[in-house]
Amino acid sequence: MTDVVIAWVDGDDPAHKCKKAKYLTGKDETRFDDIAGAMRYRSTGEVYYCVASVLRYAPWVRKIFIVTDNQDPHIDEFVTRNFPDNTIPIEIVDHTVLFRGYERHLPTFNSISIETMLWRIPGLSDRFLYFNDDFFLAAPTTEDMWFKEDNTHIYALRFATWWGRLLRWGKHLGRKHKEFGYKDSMLNAADIMKARCFHLFPHAPQPMRRTWYEKFYAENPIWIEYNIRHRFREPSQYSIPTLFYIGAHREGKLEVRSPKGSTCFFKPSAKKATDYMARKIAEADANKDLKFGCINSLGETTEEAQQMFHAWISKRLGVTL
Repeated sequence: MTDVVIAWVDGDDPAHKCKKAKYLTGKDETRFDDIAGAMRYRSTGEVYYCVASVLRYAPWVRKIFIVTDNQDPHIDEFVTRNFPDNTIPIEIVDHTVLFRGYERHLPTFNSISIETMLWRIPGLSDRFLYFNDDFFLAAPTTEDMWFKEDNTHIYALRFATWWGRLLRWGKHLGRKHKEFGYKDSMLNAADIMKARCFHLFPHAPQPMRRTWYEKFYAENPIWIEYNIRHRFREPSQYSIPTLFYIGAHREGKLEVRSPKGSTCFFKPSAKKATDYMARKIAEADANKDLKFGCINSLGETTEEAQQMFHAWISKRLGVTL
């Protein structure tokens, strides 16, 4: 049995904005999207496509959990209208449930802190796929794409830690703001595990094992507090999937597959608008091996480009918002 866990936030919710404002330190965190910029929290309907893609292309999933901070995506009407015969239950899980015993670290506005606690969802299957709300499946899938018996399968490339450190040094050279990126958290996890390599995976569903995290944190409780103490993203934090993948690799229970051709990554902006969106959609449609994708920062581009994406993904999934 495999579950899906989706982390979601509506950053335009006035209550959420007010709550977040109380914890901003005055260091202008909101200037930077890698810390607490508005784009990190904006929602433009991506969660509906995320859920729809699971219902459409992964009917073998046992249950979908949507993790929120006292919010509700109101997904029921959408599912009933588009999937009247759906049998996969959908449950909303509040941050207070994940952080039970660690309530002093709430509220949190930090996706890495939230990811650290996902394995604590009550009733979660041992095998689960973690989705950001802007991830989506793009074609029919099978469970053994990610799990088979005791093995976990990931789509990734092996990446040397020395090369990661060199790239980070070059990225930070001469810059006042030391941007905290995707690979940086992976490198931090590799350092914790004293590994020479880590797995560089795309913005795509990440398979995880609840029992692995239970055992790891029972033996290393310091690393929970280390990662969840920051209300906003912080450069010392480590990647939760990377931690597990290094551990599973050492146990001989990880199969690494090339991500080449399996995913599409949209990162539009106001400058990269309709021409960019049209080109990326054409590339996705031409890719016969496409399995999943990510629409990053959709709210940052023009209304016309947004509508192009909405029309494309709605047609691909056979749904209407």
